[in-house]
Amino acid sequence: MVEKFSQQRDLFESERSFRLLVEGVADYALYMLDPRGIITSWNIGGERIKGYSPNEILGQHFSRFYTETDRANGKPARALGIAREKGRYEEEGWRVRKDGTFFWASVVIDPIYEGGELVGFAKITRDITERRNTQLKLEAMQKQLAESQKFDALGQLTGGVAHDFNNLLMIISGSLHMLKRGADDPTKLQRAISAIETATKRGAALTNQLLTFARRQSVNPQAIDFAERIAAIREVLDAGVGSSVRLDFEIGGDVWPLKTDASELETALLNLVINARDAMPDGGTVTIGARNVVLDEAPRAGDFVAIDVTDTGFGIPSDVLDKIFEPFFTTKPIGKGTGLGLSQVHGFAHQAGGTVRVASELGKGTTFTILLPRGSEAPSQEMTGEPAFRGSGTVLLVEDNPDVALVSIGLLEQLGYQVRRVADAEAALREIESNGVDFVFSDIVMPGKMDGLTLAHHLREIRPGLPILLATGYSEVAAGVRGDFPILRKPYEIHELSEAIAKLPR
Repeated sequence: MVEKFSQQRDLFESERSFRLLVEGVADYALYMLDPRGIITSWNIGGERIKGYSPNEILGQHFSRFYTETDRANGKPARALGIAREKGRYEEEGWRVRKDGTFFWASVVIDPIYEGGELVGFAKITRDITERRNTQLKLEAMQKQLAESQKFDALGQLTGGVAHDFNNLLMIISGSLHMLKRGADDPTKLQRAISAIETATKRGAALTNQLLTFARRQSVNPQAIDFAERIAAIREVLDAGVGSSVRLDFEIGGDVWPLKTDASELETALLNLVINARDAMPDGGTVTIGARNVVLDEAPRAGDFVAIDVTDTGFGIPSDVLDKIFEPFFTTKPIGKGTGLGLSQVHGFAHQAGGTVRVASELGKGTTFTILLPRGSEAPSQEMTGEPAFRGSGTVLLVEDNPDVALVSIGLLEQLGYQVRRVADAEAALREIESNGVDFVFSDIVMPGKMDGLTLAHHLREIRPGLPILLATGYSEVAAGVRGDFPILRKPYEIHELSEAIAKLPR
């Protein structure tokens, strides 16, 4: 009997201590609700946070703490329903004090069961207005910092890119001056033409870097034999490393074909080679290798080709290593780099469904590894130099820029086509209705109600057998076009145009 009395007394003291603890907590509103939401207990924290004394609030429905809008939308009842069904309800939102002021609350509601029957809810409310205001201020500061970094990046961009483009424009304008003068020396004429061609290619490569960084570049993935691709661009890579750096290759004969955009791959390799050259001012060796790897870790799993570009330079400091893929970040002097090279490599690899990794040791060198998906098809044989394909018939060129149209007409006529040109999609439809053509070659971005892609889809409906080739240099909509229509990327050369036309379904 004495033992039973002692247990009851201990239980009473325990409950009393717990009640005093709950009632004395000032930073939290801790109170109970009955199954209908009527308040059955109240602590000093509730009075401090919400302004009601126990006599004023006991027996009232807890919905009075909600805003009028939340009450009208049935939020209080919904909160109890979720707590009952899910076993817990948590949220942050506005609540109303006795004096009508608002505060930002963190709310937790737990259902209380006794003998398997719901007897009420335990509710905890915290006033986190100050924390929320601090978070909003921090986010505002971070946004200001991001804007500041953006302007700083634009400053770096204008310094690096403007310098590079001005050099290219200087080459082109100077060479054109020589051509206009009509120099009698064939060697000088050929030198001027070659200089213009080289400057054009370099300008296109720089634009590709910018577009890849901005994720606006349309890509054309295809199966590629890496060894053959390296052989095709060997001279470009040799020119990239210069005379003081040796270029070695370690490409096995069993390397799988890889699936990617050939042009973007070449740009990425050239960027890495130039980056490696700059890391070896006193000379050294750049080794390009390729090997097969099988990945089994998410998010990338399956067969990949690993392309390694290794230098024997001074390595990358650890405090710089985490920043090297950031757009516009560069350790080179102004005018010597745009900070877009490694950003292009990173953007290209991820767009292709792969990734890029880097390993570096100070004083010993750096290895960049691009992982690209294995190609399931046999590599295509691309055409280079002068076009082998010659056509005939009439092509409708849809191009709003008259200067670009003039160039395109010249290339198409060299391939043996008669060309009719219109400036927009509406005119194209009228021309096809009146005269008919053998195929349509249209830019994607055009003025008017219809762009080139919309035109292509419309023609697919009304002229299902009409071949259509699209072109773009910049277009967000191009990303979803690949499976529907072939795309030729600007700027294109005559052999690329010839190859694209030859592949059109007839």
